[in-house]
Amino acid sequence: MSPFSAADVVARTLQAPLVPVFYHADAAHAQDVVRACYAGGVRVFEFTNRGPQAFEVFQALAKLTTELPELILGIGTIYTAADAERFIGAGAAFVVQPVTTAEVAGACRAHGVAWVPGALTPNEIYAAQQLGAGLVKIFPGNLVGPDYVRALRGPMPQVPLMVTGGVEPTTESLGEWFGAGVNAVGIGSQLFKGAADPATITARVAPLMQFLQARA
Repeated sequence: MSPFSAADVVARTLQAPLVPVFYHADAAHAQDVVRACYAGGVRVFEFTNRGPQAFEVFQALAKLTTELPELILGIGTIYTAADAERFIGAGAAFVVQPVTTAEVAGACRAHGVAWVPGALTPNEIYAAQQLGAGLVKIFPGNLVGPDYVRALRGPMPQVPLMVTGGVEPTTESLGEWFGAGVNAVGIGSQLFKGAADPATITARVAPLMQFLQARA
Protein backbone atom coordinates (compact mmCIF):
# COMPACT_ATOMS: atom_id res chain seq x y z
CA MET A 1 0.00 0.00 0.00
CA SER A 2 1.12 3.55 -0.71
CA PRO A 3 2.17 5.76 2.24
CA PHE A 4 0.49 8.76 0.60
CA SER A 5 -3.11 9.66 1.45
CA ALA A 6 -5.55 10.67 -1.27
CA ALA A 7 -5.31 14.30 -0.11
CA ASP A 8 -1.49 14.11 -0.20
CA VAL A 9 -1.54 12.85 -3.77
CA VAL A 10 -3.81 15.63 -4.99
CA ALA A 11 -1.81 18.31 -3.17
CA ARG A 12 1.53 17.03 -4.45
CA THR A 13 0.19 16.71 -7.99
CA LEU A 14 -0.86 20.34 -7.91
CA GLN A 15 2.64 21.26 -6.68
CA ALA A 16 4.43 19.27 -9.42
CA PRO A 17 1.73 19.40 -12.07
CA LEU A 18 3.32 17.57 -15.00
CA VAL A 19 2.46 13.86 -14.89
CA PRO A 20 4.16 11.54 -17.40
CA VAL A 21 1.81 8.88 -18.76
CA PHE A 22 3.82 5.85 -19.80
CA TYR A 23 3.74 2.14 -20.60
CA HIS A 24 6.51 -0.26 -21.55
CA ALA A 25 6.65 -4.03 -21.27
CA ASP A 26 10.30 -4.09 -20.16
CA ALA A 27 10.65 -3.45 -16.43
CA ALA A 28 14.28 -2.32 -16.51
CA HIS A 29 13.56 0.21 -19.26
CA ALA A 30 10.48 1.46 -17.43
CA GLN A 31 12.54 1.92 -14.26
CA ASP A 32 15.12 3.92 -16.20
CA VAL A 33 12.36 6.17 -17.59
CA VAL A 34 10.93 6.82 -14.12
CA ARG A 35 14.40 7.61 -12.74
CA ALA A 36 15.05 9.98 -15.66
CA CYS A 37 11.78 11.82 -15.12
CA TYR A 38 12.42 12.05 -11.38
CA ALA A 39 15.88 13.52 -12.04
CA GLY A 40 14.16 16.18 -14.15
CA GLY A 41 11.84 17.18 -11.31
CA VAL A 42 8.82 14.93 -11.87
CA ARG A 43 7.29 13.65 -8.65
CA VAL A 44 4.00 12.13 -9.85
CA PHE A 45 4.15 9.37 -12.47
CA GLU A 46 1.30 7.44 -14.14
CA PHE A 47 2.08 3.98 -15.47
CA THR A 48 -0.70 2.66 -17.67
CA ASN A 49 -2.41 -0.71 -17.61
CA ARG A 50 -2.13 -1.20 -21.37
CA GLY A 51 -0.35 -4.50 -21.87
CA PRO A 52 -0.15 -8.05 -20.54
CA GLN A 53 3.01 -7.25 -18.58
CA ALA A 54 1.58 -4.16 -16.90
CA PHE A 55 1.16 -5.63 -13.43
CA GLU A 56 4.61 -7.21 -13.30
CA VAL A 57 6.26 -4.02 -14.57
CA PHE A 58 4.29 -1.95 -12.06
CA GLN A 59 5.54 -4.17 -9.25
CA ALA A 60 9.11 -3.45 -10.37
CA LEU A 61 8.40 0.30 -10.50
CA ALA A 62 6.90 0.24 -7.02
CA LYS A 63 10.28 -0.87 -5.68
CA LEU A 64 11.72 2.48 -6.80
CA THR A 65 9.84 4.35 -4.08
CA THR A 66 12.63 3.45 -1.63
CA GLU A 67 15.27 4.84 -3.97
CA LEU A 68 13.12 7.83 -4.98
CA PRO A 69 11.37 8.80 -1.73
CA GLU A 70 9.23 11.63 -3.15
CA LEU A 71 7.92 9.53 -6.04
CA ILE A 72 4.16 9.16 -6.20
CA LEU A 73 3.40 6.25 -8.52
CA GLY A 74 -0.08 5.63 -9.87
CA ILE A 75 -1.80 3.32 -12.32
CA GLY A 76 -3.83 4.45 -15.31
CA THR A 77 -6.27 2.90 -17.78
CA ILE A 78 -8.29 1.17 -15.07
CA TYR A 79 -11.87 0.08 -15.77
CA THR A 80 -12.77 -2.36 -12.99
CA ALA A 81 -12.67 -2.39 -9.21
CA ALA A 82 -10.79 -5.71 -9.31
CA ASP A 83 -7.97 -4.16 -11.34
CA ALA A 84 -7.94 -1.08 -9.11
CA GLU A 85 -7.59 -3.20 -5.98
CA ARG A 86 -4.90 -5.36 -7.54
CA PHE A 87 -2.70 -2.36 -8.36
CA ILE A 88 -3.48 -0.62 -5.08
CA GLY A 89 -2.24 -3.74 -3.32
CA ALA A 90 0.97 -3.46 -5.36
CA GLY A 91 1.51 0.11 -4.18
CA ALA A 92 -0.46 2.43 -6.49
CA ALA A 93 -0.92 5.81 -4.80
CA PHE A 94 -3.60 6.85 -7.26
CA VAL A 95 -5.86 5.30 -9.88
CA VAL A 96 -6.62 7.02 -13.18
CA GLN A 97 -9.54 6.14 -15.43
CA PRO A 98 -10.29 7.20 -19.01
CA VAL A 99 -13.95 7.15 -17.90
CA THR A 100 -15.87 7.53 -14.63
CA THR A 101 -17.23 4.44 -12.89
CA ALA A 102 -18.75 4.21 -9.45
CA GLU A 103 -17.21 0.80 -8.74
CA VAL A 104 -13.65 2.05 -9.19
CA ALA A 105 -14.50 5.15 -7.16
CA GLY A 106 -15.71 2.86 -4.38
CA ALA A 107 -12.60 0.69 -4.46
CA CYS A 108 -10.34 3.74 -4.19
CA ARG A 109 -12.42 5.22 -1.40
CA ALA A 110 -12.32 1.95 0.55
CA HIS A 111 -8.50 1.97 0.45
CA GLY A 112 -8.03 5.71 0.94
CA VAL A 113 -6.38 6.06 -2.48
CA ALA A 114 -6.73 9.05 -4.80
CA TRP A 115 -9.13 8.48 -7.69
CA VAL A 116 -8.71 10.47 -10.91
CA PRO A 117 -11.60 9.72 -13.30
CA GLY A 118 -11.84 10.81 -16.90
CA ALA A 119 -14.63 13.20 -17.83
CA LEU A 120 -15.39 15.70 -20.56
CA THR A 121 -18.77 17.35 -20.25
CA PRO A 122 -19.95 19.45 -17.29
CA ASN A 123 -22.38 16.66 -16.36
CA GLU A 124 -19.58 14.09 -16.30
CA ILE A 125 -17.29 16.36 -14.30
CA TYR A 126 -20.05 17.03 -11.77
CA ALA A 127 -20.83 13.32 -11.48
CA ALA A 128 -17.16 12.55 -10.87
CA GLN A 129 -17.04 15.13 -8.10
CA GLN A 130 -20.16 13.71 -6.49
CA LEU A 131 -18.49 10.28 -6.44
CA GLY A 132 -15.51 11.72 -4.57
CA ALA A 133 -12.92 12.71 -7.16
CA GLY A 134 -10.36 15.16 -5.77
CA LEU A 135 -8.94 15.68 -9.25
CA VAL A 136 -10.80 15.21 -12.55
CA LYS A 137 -9.07 14.33 -15.81
CA ILE A 138 -10.29 16.10 -18.93
CA PHE A 139 -9.85 13.48 -21.62
CA PRO A 140 -9.25 13.58 -24.49
CA GLY A 141 -7.96 17.15 -24.26
CA ASN A 142 -7.14 17.38 -27.96
CA LEU A 143 -10.84 16.98 -28.74
CA VAL A 144 -11.80 20.19 -26.92
CA GLY A 145 -8.70 22.39 -26.57
CA PRO A 146 -7.78 25.09 -24.04
CA ASP A 147 -10.75 27.31 -24.94
CA TYR A 148 -13.10 24.62 -23.68
CA VAL A 149 -11.35 24.54 -20.31
CA ARG A 150 -11.54 28.33 -20.19
CA ALA A 151 -15.29 28.12 -20.77
CA LEU A 152 -15.68 25.46 -18.07
CA ARG A 153 -14.04 27.74 -15.54
CA GLY A 154 -17.06 30.05 -15.62
CA PRO A 155 -19.53 27.65 -13.96
CA MET A 156 -16.85 25.38 -12.42
CA PRO A 157 -14.12 27.64 -11.04
CA GLN A 158 -13.02 25.42 -8.15
CA VAL A 159 -12.81 21.92 -9.66
CA PRO A 160 -9.19 20.71 -9.83
CA LEU A 161 -8.68 19.68 -13.47
CA MET A 162 -5.93 17.69 -15.16
CA VAL A 163 -5.92 17.51 -18.95
CA THR A 164 -4.46 14.53 -20.81
CA GLY A 165 -4.27 14.26 -24.57
CA GLY A 166 -3.32 17.19 -26.75
CA VAL A 167 -0.62 18.55 -24.42
CA GLU A 168 2.73 19.04 -26.14
CA PRO A 169 6.01 18.89 -24.18
CA THR A 170 6.75 22.56 -24.83
CA THR A 171 6.53 25.64 -22.65
CA GLU A 172 4.19 27.16 -25.23
CA SER A 173 1.70 24.32 -24.95
CA LEU A 174 1.93 24.26 -21.16
CA GLY A 175 1.45 28.01 -21.00
CA GLU A 176 -1.66 27.75 -23.16
CA TRP A 177 -3.28 24.99 -21.10
CA PHE A 178 -2.40 26.42 -17.68
CA GLY A 179 -3.41 29.86 -18.88
CA ALA A 180 -6.80 28.40 -19.73
CA GLY A 181 -7.22 27.16 -16.17
CA VAL A 182 -6.02 23.56 -15.85
CA ASN A 183 -4.28 22.60 -12.61
CA ALA A 184 -2.17 19.74 -13.96
CA VAL A 185 -1.36 17.98 -17.23
CA GLY A 186 -0.65 14.43 -18.26
CA ILE A 187 1.73 13.93 -21.19
CA GLY A 188 2.18 10.56 -22.86
CA SER A 189 4.14 9.43 -25.90
CA GLN A 190 5.03 12.97 -26.99
CA LEU A 191 7.18 13.36 -23.89
CA PHE A 192 9.31 10.35 -24.79
CA LYS A 193 9.30 10.47 -28.60
CA GLY A 194 12.83 10.26 -29.98
CA ALA A 195 14.36 10.08 -26.49
CA ALA A 196 16.62 7.06 -26.73
CA ASP A 197 18.35 7.39 -23.37
CA PRO A 198 17.57 8.58 -19.82
CA ALA A 199 19.73 11.71 -20.09
CA THR A 200 17.66 12.92 -23.05
CA ILE A 201 14.44 12.39 -21.11
CA THR A 202 15.79 14.30 -18.10
CA ALA A 203 16.95 17.15 -20.34
CA ARG A 204 13.51 17.33 -21.92
CA VAL A 205 11.56 17.19 -18.65
CA ALA A 206 13.66 19.55 -16.51
CA PRO A 207 12.91 22.84 -18.33
CA LEU A 208 9.21 22.02 -18.42
CA MET A 209 9.14 21.45 -14.66
CA GLN A 210 11.14 24.63 -14.11
CA PHE A 211 8.67 26.56 -16.27
CA LEU A 212 5.74 25.27 -14.22
CA GLN A 213 7.45 25.98 -10.90
CA ALA A 214 8.14 29.55 -12.03
CA ARG A 215 4.42 29.99 -12.76
CA ALA A 216 3.39 28.76 -9.30
